[in-house]
Amino acid sequence: MTSSSSALTAWRNAAAEAQAMLPRGPTPRRAYVLEPSPPAMEAPPYFADDPAVPGSGVPDDHAGRPAPGGLVGTETVTPTSAGDVTWHELAGTDGNLADFARDRWLGPWRRLRSLPEDYLRGLQDAHRLAYAVVAEARRAANGKFGLRYTAGGFGTPFFSRNGRDTQVRVVAGQIVLQYDEEAAAAAIGSLAGAAAHCGVEPGSEAAEHDSPPLDDVQRQLRVDAELTSFLGDWFGFASSVLEELRLTPGAHDVGRMQLWPGHFDPAVELTAGDPGDGAQGSPAGGQALASAGGDVSRRATYGASPGDQHNPAPYLYVGPWGGIDDDPYWGAAGFGGAALGYDELLAAPDQRQAALDFFAAGYGRLSRH
Repeated sequence: MTSSSSALTAWRNAAAEAQAMLPRGPTPRRAYVLEPSPPAMEAPPYFADDPAVPGSGVPDDHAGRPAPGGLVGTETVTPTSAGDVTWHELAGTDGNLADFARDRWLGPWRRLRSLPEDYLRGLQDAHRLAYAVVAEARRAANGKFGLRYTAGGFGTPFFSRNGRDTQVRVVAGQIVLQYDEEAAAAAIGSLAGAAAHCGVEPGSEAAEHDSPPLDDVQRQLRVDAELTSFLGDWFGFASSVLEELRLTPGAHDVGRMQLWPGHFDPAVELTAGDPGDGAQGSPAGGQALASAGGDVSRRATYGASPGDQHNPAPYLYVGPWGGIDDDPYWGAAGFGGAALGYDELLAAPDQRQAALDFFAAGYGRLSRH
């Protein structure tokens, strides 16, 4: 991450930053990004923006006014193939624009790097911080605890607290509380200290079966700038890939991409269509599909774990909701699904394409169920 730490810990509006970087074109341009932006969204069921998707309700001027009903006459610049032009294409030979987009995983994309020293111990503390403080701040305000990638780390979508647009994020070894036009950053010490900075108590409502326990909330956490930068790159890479996966032709009940604090991984759920089905996928509804007794044999969770006690390095995974056959692809250790390990991903000539190919292989197998 080359953007300055001070810029990322100060007040930010990711969409407005991107909009300001766009070079003038023959038609007006509108920027879409991977990060949340203000204002707070209060529409159910997500209570959050969908920042990479054109026409998703991101404020038209990134200052709080609703988006127009259509984008006629506007060239959309997106981190995926959903728009008129990608950041990767637009950056071209513009060094400043390429650096800006690269730092935010909009494209062009840098290569992933080797693990920081003592990675797993630091990861477990970052996981605790994610569910006990960052997600808890959002949950206490609106009952939601899903997180997102933010430049250099991770954080909440914007939520309303006492009528103020609020975000909590982790970057550069610091925890940032942003509200309206202000931001306050503090070095990450203990869970108790981080929670106090964010105006909450450490909580476990967002924890899952594979979350590390809270332990002593006064203990110093091993979450430094090197670790948060590494996690920011992993979550940014994953967000770029998963947002593209959401556009798979023929996919149904395509969910939002969220970073789940309990598992500490970005993931998206979708149902594979029939082979050769190129129809536009339908919007989110996976939990409703399952609870209604619908066929989940083609449905799966596609995600990007930063690692866990069983797999101490990051990995991509496909977790089918239904049964799987004896295809060697479904050979992940520890769960019934498929996994692509970090070493294999690091060795790939085109890491992003390798990730897309891995997910496509799982989707293709499920589409034939």
